[in-house]
Amino acid sequence: MSWSTPEPLRQYLTELVTVAGEVLGDDLCGAYAAGSVGLSAYQPGRSDVDVALVYADPLDHRVASELVAGLRHEALPCPARGLELVVYRREVARSGTPDPGFEVELNTGARMDFRASYGPAQRPLADGLFWYGLDRSILHQSGQALLGPPAADAFADLAPDDLHRLILEALRWWLARPAPDGEVPAPGADDAVLGACRSWVRLRTGVWLPKVAAGRRLVNEAGPLVDPGTVELVEQSIAARDGGVPPIGAAARAFQRRVLADLSDTPI
Repeated sequence: MSWSTPEPLRQYLTELVTVAGEVLGDDLCGAYAAGSVGLSAYQPGRSDVDVALVYADPLDHRVASELVAGLRHEALPCPARGLELVVYRREVARSGTPDPGFEVELNTGARMDFRASYGPAQRPLADGLFWYGLDRSILHQSGQALLGPPAADAFADLAPDDLHRLILEALRWWLARPAPDGEVPAPGADDAVLGACRSWVRLRTGVWLPKVAAGRRLVNEAGPLVDPGTVELVEQSIAARDGGVPPIGAAARAFQRRVLADLSDTPI
């Protein structure tokens, strides 16, 4: 883990791997910190804890249920907003598939709604199925091994065409989310803006960055996309992550549409 990872989170991840090992045994091939922890951008009080487990074979439902019971917040309290855990078979993790391909997904935490899904068929389509391929791409680049081989060996990156398609799906998903009408701040608009920045940076530069760093990178390099309004919007979105007021929904959506239009023409 990064030197900047807080000690309570380090201890939690150590205990999580221990519990997973007790349930999954020798078929547990690896455990990886993903998301903000993997990208060394974890923000106490705001960030989730994202973890991917790699398992040798298809996961029996009884074992999957036991894993969920052992890792849910009531059994192993999460020191962050919540835990987002996904279990993949080893062959799926190494395949570079754009499909969801997960065995188990667990969301649990003091400030997170509990959900356990046993395979993509149980995942509501409205919540998006593009996340998993994108998450594995980030894991390939920046995952931090808690157990097992380096993340770059455990997870294959997506093919360029698949990466492009999933990123555009993600941008359209964010645009479809409801937002308040009028000139009022829109909760979550900061994440939508900075997520669009991260998508732009990945397709234009080939690197996944944390959202704040991606926002600053876009402001510095995006050329025609950047005007005083864009700079103000990105800076407001960054400030909102530390308790500032989020952007107005209409402004966020206009920026997202500009990024989507720009990336829709990205050569592959």
